[in-house]
Amino acid sequence: MPDIFRATRRNGRRTPFLRARRSVAMGLTALALSGAPAMAGTALHDALGAPDELTIKGMVRSRVEGIDGQFRPNMAESDFLWSLKTTLLVDYDGGPLRIGGELWDARGYGEKQSSSAGTSEINALELIQAYVGFDVALSDKANAALTAGRFTMDIGSRRLVGRQTFRNTTNGFTGANLVVNGKGGDRLVLFWTLPQIRLPEDHDGIFDNGVKWDKESSALQFFGGSLTKGGVLGGTLELYAYGLKEEDRADRLTRNRRLWTPGLRAWRKPRAGQVDYDLEAAYQFGKTRATTRATDLTDMNVSAWLVHAEAGRTWPAKWQPRLSVDFDLATGDKGNARSYNRFDTLYGPRRFDFGPTGLYGPVHRYNVVSGGVRLEAKPGKSSDVMAMYRALWLESKADSFSATNVKDGAGDSGRFAGHQFEARLRRWLIPDLLRVDTGLAYLVKGRFLTDAANAPRTGDTRYGYVDLYLEF
Repeated sequence: MPDIFRATRRNGRRTPFLRARRSVAMGLTALALSGAPAMAGTALHDALGAPDELTIKGMVRSRVEGIDGQFRPNMAESDFLWSLKTTLLVDYDGGPLRIGGELWDARGYGEKQSSSAGTSEINALELIQAYVGFDVALSDKANAALTAGRFTMDIGSRRLVGRQTFRNTTNGFTGANLVVNGKGGDRLVLFWTLPQIRLPEDHDGIFDNGVKWDKESSALQFFGGSLTKGGVLGGTLELYAYGLKEEDRADRLTRNRRLWTPGLRAWRKPRAGQVDYDLEAAYQFGKTRATTRATDLTDMNVSAWLVHAEAGRTWPAKWQPRLSVDFDLATGDKGNARSYNRFDTLYGPRRFDFGPTGLYGPVHRYNVVSGGVRLEAKPGKSSDVMAMYRALWLESKADSFSATNVKDGAGDSGRFAGHQFEARLRRWLIPDLLRVDTGLAYLVKGRFLTDAANAPRTGDTRYGYVDLYLEF
């Protein structure tokens, strides 16, 4: 193993400088593969003189983010994180047969010992994808692609199954995936997988950017399908159903989830001069346990649901401004000993609905009722801006509010969680090579986030981040 990947420690821990040097060296190593032409804007594929059948592309993202006025109990009141994400994808398409893989290295530096940073931010040196595929034309209007091995997935709205883009780590799956594409946007997706469990997941392993192969097991299975039909109600209609089966193992206690999640989505893409919409609803049932404690052996009936409703309009002006109204509802647990009502978001990203994650991310798709307004615009071909306001409530007063872990079991702190404001700017500095993404978020804490017994007395939450992407 090269020296840049070896653990260098002082008094049993890696120093921040040495940890940073190691990851920077990795990023430079990846960049060196591209050569000088790629740095001048030529694709890595062309720089290496690769054949047309071979796709090679990479990315290095450097992010600095900071938070003050923490909303999570027992976490650092203020925190800072410098994270690096380096990816390299290679895919060979030789006709009907495909073979490929993707290396994903996600690391973090500078966070406090009591930081909220975990496996969502850090997963060092992981082979996220390693697959073989078979593509076939079914007719002149339909084709099918079968993929087996390790892979990522984007299905439908991505609210329940999706590849992470903002988050520093991503969801990976091992199994088989069949996609059939037809005319007019028609699509059928069927899959059976073993979700990858990101490792290490202990505090020291995460803090030290430990390299440990992610694992999968038949004790955790995720499967299902999605059928999409174009030209319905002036837009597109999707029907889907997902299943999740989870069991305890000797080295890993779980909630023994056996969940079924059918859903329906109808949407119309934004276009200048017309109204667009995105309506989605999902119901969840099955069995689960309330905790992962070894003494918790009670299987409860699950009854939970999710609703997203969005309507917007894009004006045919120079900046293409779009104004939308958004509403989200996801159930929380009611505290009934015989049933469980908190919606499980499965493997869905949330940044595009609920704002930045990373050190921030108080809002998720469980125990939340939220309405808001969003404004988007494109000042130029190389940039876009967005601003959004959301009002936040608890769906259940007895459960913790969304992703904050703030809870009042007696329900005496009301339902109002607060107001969230966010703004974002994205811009290409060098087209197709270097871009920046920067944003701010401000959470004005409501009664629940200030009065609940375990709510930290830290004032309102302020957060900011700057991302620099180098793509080659």
